[in-house]
Amino acid sequence: MQHFVADDGARIAFRDEGRGLPLLCLAGLTRNMADFDHVAPHLSGVRLIRMDYRGRGASDFTGAATYTVPRESRDALNLLDHLGLDRAAILGTSRGGLNGLFMAATARDRMIGLCLNDVGPVIERDGLHKIFDYVGRNPAARSHAELAERLPAMMAGFSDVPQGRWLQDVRAHYTETDRGLRINYDPTLREAFLAAFEGEAPDLWPLWTATQGMPVALIRGANSDLLSSATAQRMAQMRPDLIMADVPGRAHIPWLDEPESLAVLNAWIEACRAS
Repeated sequence: MQHFVADDGARIAFRDEGRGLPLLCLAGLTRNMADFDHVAPHLSGVRLIRMDYRGRGASDFTGAATYTVPRESRDALNLLDHLGLDRAAILGTSRGGLNGLFMAATARDRMIGLCLNDVGPVIERDGLHKIFDYVGRNPAARSHAELAERLPAMMAGFSDVPQGRWLQDVRAHYTETDRGLRINYDPTLREAFLAAFEGEAPDLWPLWTATQGMPVALIRGANSDLLSSATAQRMAQMRPDLIMADVPGRAHIPWLDEPESLAVLNAWIEACRAS
């Protein structure tokens, strides 16, 4: 793991591994670069670049006012600058996909392509309310093992989960202490997230339109409560070249190592290489 300093002085953690197509992976809202541990062994011919957003994982905690899509997207561009990269393909999981859409609208020339993991221009309120329930709060479970045992019943929409997968994820995203499990991100992220979704939902379709001319892909959990099938269909209508698949046995979010996910990723990576 390495660090770079963003243009406002925040110290941001990242990993830079492999050779080939620069692939910048942007994680989910409360998560970190471990989001891509499961898919990493399946990707070849790419330079896999991952980062912890500010306020998450091993990056500086800089306060709720800085935990926004524009600031996180700027940090991603700062990382590309730090690495001397003019452009990269962006793989964005959930919040990471929103960052990717924002970058398509504001920094199109820095992007080779965009792959979205279970997120799009319309975010369903049912899925948002579930995030409202847990963001910024420590779980009741006292240990990694206890939470991993509870998750199959808590995570509706998931089936055929690989053995040990829940425990791997819990270890990546919670710290075990003598007071129970603790989130490994800044609790004030809750304030930032709630503030971002107050009032009328913004129209994000122009951000999708901004992807015109670059290879795009969409991976959707077939049981997702955050990205509806109707939204995915409209995205495909607007971009007939969209590479996409629903992943059976997955809600929000697929782990990206499912056969359907890998088929989309491999096709999209090839399209990015050819663009």
